[in-house]
Amino acid sequence: MPTQKEQSFRNHAKLDPPYHFVAGLALLTNLVIGIVLLVLSLHTQPLLATWIVILSALLLIFFVRLRTYPLKVQDRVIRLEERLRLEALLPEPLRKRIPELNEGQLIALRFASDDEIPELVELTLEKNFSRKQIKERIRNWRPDHWRI
Repeated sequence: MPTQKEQSFRNHAKLDPPYHFVAGLALLTNLVIGIVLLVLSLHTQPLLATWIVILSALLLIFFVRLRTYPLKVQDRVIRLEERLRLEALLPEPLRKRIPELNEGQLIALRFASDDEIPELVELTLEKNFSRKQIKERIRNWRPDHWRI
């Protein structure tokens, strides 16, 4: 198994080129061609061209959903893992405030090391940090190589 590069705020997002660029671009191009075909054939075969546009749009919707549904499931699992982790790491006063953290905040906190979690959670609750603001404040990045 190849070694994985060190993860940080700048490089933690992942793109899958065959999926995001090749397939996505092909489906988007297909929709554009379908629309052009529809415009060009309005007086000859509008039904066929309309059907092609509808199918192209459906394929694009499936393409987006194929990515977003698994990510949502992963977010739910991460949220559960982080709540359990926070229960173990936070002092009692902060532990009671875990339900105040939103999904995005919990997901961002997964990258913080155990040592900096209490301080980061307190700041997040105090200043209502966004996902990005939390990630920018992490000093010791805890990589997540399992995210798909």
